[in-house]
Amino acid sequence: MPTHFHAIVWIDHSQAKVFHIGLSGEDEVVVHPHMPTKHLHHKANTTGSGHVGFDKEFFAQVMNAVSEAGEILIIGAASAKTEFAKYLREQHSKIGDHIVAVEAADHPSDREIVAYAKQHFKIRPPRISAPGGPSQS
Repeated sequence: MPTHFHAIVWIDHSQAKVFHIGLSGEDEVVVHPHMPTKHLHHKANTTGSGHVGFDKEFFAQVMNAVSEAGEILIIGAASAKTEFAKYLREQHSKIGDHIVAVEAADHPSDREIVAYAKQHFKIRPPRISAPGGPSQS
């Protein structure tokens, strides 16, 4: 897989989509947690939030998918995006230092994720000149 300087991660607790983006195109990696998270409901008069903690193995797989990126944009629904950013910054600070933004995004399509990343990173398609180059008079 070619390495591109920019990476965008869309993440929730059930999957992560990682796109490496550059002028020559984009590559996609989809990562699923080993054990899918279960939905827990908080009961009255009990301690704790009732939320399952993040899956460290899942986050490690996503981290490996973005480890070569120079700039990382993390988007997603709910708390997974901020938990992943915190994991990178605290556990793998050399990679965490490459995070440029963490933003909310519900459930965009793959095409919308790539378009958002290109807009965020200001990636424009290369200019194509006409065959024969500019005319001379």
